[in-house]
Amino acid sequence: MNHYDYYRNLVEEHLLDYIPKEPTEIKTLFDSMSYSLTSGGKRIRPVLLLASCDFAGGEVMKALPFACAIEYIHTYSLIHDDLPAMDNDDLRRGNPTNHKVYGEAMAILAGDGLLNTAHEIMLRETATAGTPEEMKRAADAAWTISHNAGICGMVAGQVADIEGETKECTEEMLRFIDANKTGALLKAPIVAGLRLAGAPEEMIADFTQYAEYIGRAFQISDDILDAVGDEKIVGKKTGKDADLGKCNYAFVLGLDAAREELHHLTEMAVALTDKYENGEFFGELARKLERRNS
Repeated sequence: MNHYDYYRNLVEEHLLDYIPKEPTEIKTLFDSMSYSLTSGGKRIRPVLLLASCDFAGGEVMKALPFACAIEYIHTYSLIHDDLPAMDNDDLRRGNPTNHKVYGEAMAILAGDGLLNTAHEIMLRETATAGTPEEMKRAADAAWTISHNAGICGMVAGQVADIEGETKECTEEMLRFIDANKTGALLKAPIVAGLRLAGAPEEMIADFTQYAEYIGRAFQISDDILDAVGDEKIVGKKTGKDADLGKCNYAFVLGLDAAREELHHLTEMAVALTDKYENGEFFGELARKLERRNS
């Protein structure tokens, strides 16, 4: 297994490789797409995909297009999340949000472009796979990512998050939102990476559960940071959940209980990785996510 920074640097180096060469007439669209893609971030989703594939004995470079594709999908979701019709944010990672730079219409189209390009990448990799077995693995990985990003995954969570502003917030609703809006796009890269490597089903089951634990933990951490985080470190305005009446673990459970649940989920995730030789990467990552401040 390699270190987190190895996978992250690999993604950063190749992230723009899969953007088509733009016609002059739509240069603004590609500038808008590239602006958000290159605005920084932890790159946790593509890192998880590459690390999972590597962990299961797969080829990292063959997994790289899928890793970049999921970062395109994640970035599209952030561009759309920030729009006035949704979270109405002015800052993302300390920089002006896409629509503040390029306007709402271009931001919407940049998100559309990133989502569509992600699927083009995965379909091309599937169609050009070398053997029937490699083609099946690529198709399984592509389906896993598409399904978890769609109306049975991330989009479902976004819908529930928006409608939650006008409904009584319950722990049950919170679990649905975090399992889909946040958790689905953390589970997808882990399972996709394992599928690309041809991992056994028992390993996929264990790491699916691991992903569900860290997905919930990640959302709880987000909720805590929104409630008490430092805006300069977080990179965006905090307190938005309270202003918009959104479901938030820190409000429903209270800060102390939310922190306890965050720690409990982290420990369960770590315990799942302990049974695997060389599983330390994933255990350390879970603990790192628990401690994050942005």
